[in-house]
Amino acid sequence: MSDKKEVLILAIESSCDETAAAVVRNGREVLSNVISSQIALHTLYGGVVPEIASRKHIEKINQVVEAALAEADVTLADIDAIGVTYGPGLVGALLVGVAAAKAIAYAAGKPLIGVHHIEGHIAANFIEHKELEPPFFSLVVSGGHTHLVRVKDYGQFDIIGRTRDDAAGEAFDKVARAIGLGYPGGPKIDKVAKEGNPEAISFPRAHVEDAPYDFSFSGVKSAVLNYINGCQMKGEVYSQADVAAAFQKAVTDVLVANAMHAVEEYQVDKLAIAGGVASNSALREAMKTACEAKGVEFYYPSPIYCTDNAAMIGVAAYYEYLSGTRHGWDLNAVPNLKLGER
Repeated sequence: MSDKKEVLILAIESSCDETAAAVVRNGREVLSNVISSQIALHTLYGGVVPEIASRKHIEKINQVVEAALAEADVTLADIDAIGVTYGPGLVGALLVGVAAAKAIAYAAGKPLIGVHHIEGHIAANFIEHKELEPPFFSLVVSGGHTHLVRVKDYGQFDIIGRTRDDAAGEAFDKVARAIGLGYPGGPKIDKVAKEGNPEAISFPRAHVEDAPYDFSFSGVKSAVLNYINGCQMKGEVYSQADVAAAFQKAVTDVLVANAMHAVEEYQVDKLAIAGGVASNSALREAMKTACEAKGVEFYYPSPIYCTDNAAMIGVAAYYEYLSGTRHGWDLNAVPNLKLGER
């Protein structure tokens, strides 16, 4: 790591419904992390409305950038590079962040570095775990992704396993809606599940035959919907808390089992979790217990760094900066950007 020169990155994140900016020093120290959330706005519609998200980003982007610089007590002159999420995500939302980053980089004469959103989530672990260095394994669990990733080095990744259908976070949102909890589903299921019995109902755990590290969550989601429909047809009342707890356990069991299988096969001694669902208390607890049993070091970010934020983008951008990555003014939003693609 470069201790000789202090490197300051101004980072921007706008891939979904959070408008965020941060200033990060030397890839490990967060000087500011400003997030303008749109959750209240999208809750009215039961999920993220892309057009509304884009419009809100346009309104907020300059404000969060100015706030991040002010909070870090730096000016654009002090910044070494501008990092920005350019994919994956909602194309309209991404474009706002990319356009802002390009304008700032151009006006201030600073290098521009496009960052992969999922690489940012993985890099979030470096903020609070200064001792964590690659290689390690990471389980990325969010609304749009469920990946089991081998982090070979900074910016170098192999996807070992992925979901074949729904991402874990997507399944959480759909089940939350079905049992009347609304949006955002993940935190609401996590909360209600604490009052339920995870053993009350048996929901399936899918294992993909020819791919032991892959995931599938559409089956468990369908099983929950069928259970609810069955209860309604028979005129029976079901326990919202029990359904939430049993569903959460079914998802968590599969995530933990696949991660532990990979840890054994690849003889890994470090595992990190990342992404919005990484803030789920049941998943953290189960993964912690499983890692302790195998003598594996377990890392996870604070909830503020699990959900979308710009600090994690600043961390990833720092390591891209050190490796010489620079993007031109033709940098564009890539909504379906795959992990490891450049």
